[in-house]
Amino acid sequence: MDKLQERKLYDVTAPNASTRIINGESSNVLNWDDVRFKWAYPLYKNMLANFWTPFEINMGNDVKQYDKLEPKEREAFDKIIGLLAFLDSIQTDYSMHVARYLTDSSLSALMTVLSFQEVVHNQSYSYVLSSLTTKAKQDEIFEYWKHDKVLRERNDFIAEGYEAFVSNPTPETFLHSIVYDIILEGLNFYSGFSFFYNLARNQKMVSTSTMINYINRDEQHHVYLFANIFKELMHEYPELNSEKTHRFVQETFKKGAELEINWAKYIIGDQMEGIDIGDLEAYIKFMANKRVNELGVERPFEGYRNNPMRWIKIYEDVNSGKTDFFEQKSRQYTKVSDDNGFDDL
Repeated sequence: MDKLQERKLYDVTAPNASTRIINGESSNVLNWDDVRFKWAYPLYKNMLANFWTPFEINMGNDVKQYDKLEPKEREAFDKIIGLLAFLDSIQTDYSMHVARYLTDSSLSALMTVLSFQEVVHNQSYSYVLSSLTTKAKQDEIFEYWKHDKVLRERNDFIAEGYEAFVSNPTPETFLHSIVYDIILEGLNFYSGFSFFYNLARNQKMVSTSTMINYINRDEQHHVYLFANIFKELMHEYPELNSEKTHRFVQETFKKGAELEINWAKYIIGDQMEGIDIGDLEAYIKFMANKRVNELGVERPFEGYRNNPMRWIKIYEDVNSGKTDFFEQKSRQYTKVSDDNGFDDL
């Protein structure tokens, strides 16, 4: 299959609206009223509406509570932060690689916003840790991904999928890398998110959970963006819309879910108050089914059509203009929609 061609800096002979999503023609001048994909501008506005910075969040109460966490809770807190820091770091770099090959200037712009948001996410983990613990402990947490066997296994799974695309950029390796991306942003975060939300519903580390909520909302938009790119690729390259590709999606998500479940059992286990490990395993399979369905592929797990941890929904469904249930202050939210919420499949 042909190699991907990098987008030209400019092309006076090409139209502003791209002729293809990749390996096409475009002037590279961005006119939001003249773009190929009609869903791009509404998504851009929604991503901007989510703008936030870590400095908005007062960590005072979390500072008082951190040392009072149960040892198991504090260990999980630290290691999950370490995991998120790794994932968002490589995600920033991956998205910049993707942007180079998107012919369409509006999608390149969306990828730039996504990259910026990942940088903010990563900086937020430093902000949390610098508020709660010593510089030496912060450095230790940021090194977990190198030395923890369970953490390393699931991180390598994603990184190797990305590397296959970066080292050999073709339409097929690009399509495959998007599957790994949606596992990262739409599955790998979710046992960690549930841990922080469970702390919040027990009135623990509420400020950190607020930040996780903001990150969660961003990631839902990122999944929507990459799922749309995936479907556009399948449309423009019909040979990729094959049984082989569908099987790859299903098998890769099964492996991703298996690694996420192993991680959940390792880091949360069956002794974390408020989280039933059986429900969390079912929740991960539910999310895998949801994400694969969003790609237009048959779900990999029989059943698992309902969210077994429905208490999480309140931490997602924050309507515009309502009081922030975490900090009890007025804040504008973008309403979670049917496209990115936790509705049943």
